[in-house]
Amino acid sequence: MPTVRRALGVVLAAVTSVALLTGCGLRDLRDDKGADPAAPSALPSFEVKAPVPPGKPLDAQAKVQPVPSPDPSDASAVARAWLATAYGYDTAYDNGPQDANLRALGYLTEEQAKAERDYRPGAGSGSDWATWADHKAWMTLEIAEDDDEQGLGGTPGASFRTFYVDGKAHGRDGWAGPGPQLTAVVKLTTAGPSGWKVAGATVTPAATPPSAVATAPSSPSPSSSTTTR
Repeated sequence: MPTVRRALGVVLAAVTSVALLTGCGLRDLRDDKGADPAAPSALPSFEVKAPVPPGKPLDAQAKVQPVPSPDPSDASAVARAWLATAYGYDTAYDNGPQDANLRALGYLTEEQAKAERDYRPGAGSGSDWATWADHKAWMTLEIAEDDDEQGLGGTPGASFRTFYVDGKAHGRDGWAGPGPQLTAVVKLTTAGPSGWKVAGATVTPAATPPSAVATAPSSPSPSSSTTTR
């Protein structure tokens, strides 16, 4: 895991533009301060695509990794559980990343959960997803918190955590390759008895397409742990 952390750290330092969670309504934390919500978007125009239909409900044959219920008073545990769920794809059931994002609604603030429900992703989830879907792949994830990261600084009722996600994709046909590879700075807020909730995230993906680094066939048990501490 230290090797992965160093590699992702290099990517984080080298990338100057930060991508949000794929298919997610969570806002970029770096735009929170001093942003004018009425200002027009600087993003280029794009062609509207047909919305992606929802995936199939999970059943006993799905290989989505189980995520332990976190202690709501532990911000790191809540953020880790959210990441494990939001990136815990099974492409035999999920039509795109948004299906997993919707499974993670319980970890979000009410505002962010509404944004996810309202979001309608357009067709096409990228070449990585296309590769995974070709093999009907599911994901196993290693999620490590950066204990040395000082973050953006917390305030009363708000906290930030930085995590490295190292995903592996496992095809039902025996294929194996990289899964989600990213660094995530997660903002959490707390109010009342519900404990900590995810209020936003800034995500920097590592550019390693699954089609470029496929490995020999392997088929780990779907009951193996989703996250590592």
